Amino acid sequence: MKVTLSVIKADIGGWVGHCSMHPDLIAEGQESLAKAKKSGLLIDYHVTRCGDDLQFIMTHKYGVDNKRVHKMAWDTFLRCTAIAKKLKLHGAGQDLLTDAFSGNVKGQGPGVAEMVLEEREAEPVVIFMADKTASGAWNLPLYSIFCDPFNTIGLVISTNMHKGFKFEVLDVKESKKVMFNCPEDMYDMLVFIGAPSRYSVKTVYSRETGEIAASSSTQKLSLLAGRYVGKDDPVCIVRAQGIFPAVGEVLEPFARPHIVEGWMRGSHHGPLMPVAVHQSTPTRFDGPPRVIAAGFQLAHGKLVGPVDMFDDLAFNNARQQALDMADMLRRHGPFEPHRLPLDEMEYTTMPQIMKKLKSKFEKI
Repeated sequence: MKVTLSVIKADIGGWVGHCSMHPDLIAEGQESLAKAKKSGLLIDYHVTRCGDDLQFIMTHKYGVDNKRVHKMAWDTFLRCTAIAKKLKLHGAGQDLLTDAFSGNVKGQGPGVAEMVLEEREAEPVVIFMADKTASGAWNLPLYSIFCDPFNTIGLVISTNMHKGFKFEVLDVKESKKVMFNCPEDMYDMLVFIGAPSRYSVKTVYSRETGEIAASSSTQKLSLLAGRYVGKDDPVCIVRAQGIFPAVGEVLEPFARPHIVEGWMRGSHHGPLMPVAVHQSTPTRFDGPPRVIAAGFQLAHGKLVGPVDMFDDLAFNNARQQALDMADMLRRHGPFEPHRLPLDEMEYTTMPQIMKKLKSKFEKI
């Protein structure tokens, strides 16, 4: 059975500040998607949150970028924004960058990851959702999952993964893309994806069968809006088992927290901490950045789950490591490398400050 799996998220109002999601917004999302399922637009859905981001996980039959599915999500975000404004929630509607729907939500603010897949006999998928970070945050985990045998032993001992995987990488500033066949193009690819502020892994494909293995959101809010309006807070879908890495191999990169951009005012580096959904409430300096993982089995388009994959004491050490890394970075205060480099501050208040002080700069 061919199924489209769509994950669409938006920050449409934080409770309190940037840390959580008011229950009324989640309830509105659930009611709207329930109606869409009853009407036949959706096969199934799950509504959740990561920090202050509302997450819609949906299955349907209509392919990626479908106007009806995207408009339903957009209209739901608008109704949630109205509730957020009534409750005077912080940043109400901040991810909705335009007033009118333009055919799909890409380029309009919300983050989107989608794929069309042919359901296998067993079809496990893991949905990763992050808060207080940027779209390039998935680069290192996706590399580890699909390229690194020290993370994914299946690359060594499972013959159906020996051909490797193909990566689609986007240059988010120049709106270009490039394909890499791994493992042979791996070193070339690392030149680019090692710079996650500009290059993001969009999709991964099995070279054994050509089937899609992973899809991530690559929308960069600051580039879309031309100013700082919040961080991208990306989502990512990863298929598991069979010709793909096992579920445990998909989760393993997050046992080693890595540094991502985002955190306070979207202007700092911090560790990406794997947490259960109920722990995805970033309050310390509006952080540190969080990632949650919802596991499902797909069965005739039905989302059997979720299992809260990071609600496991095996990730306690990773959480402690992330907290220790956060302590170290916080000591730097407004200094790099905690604060982002100047070229990444161009969408914050930095240009206004430079303009104010322009007359005070003298030639040497």
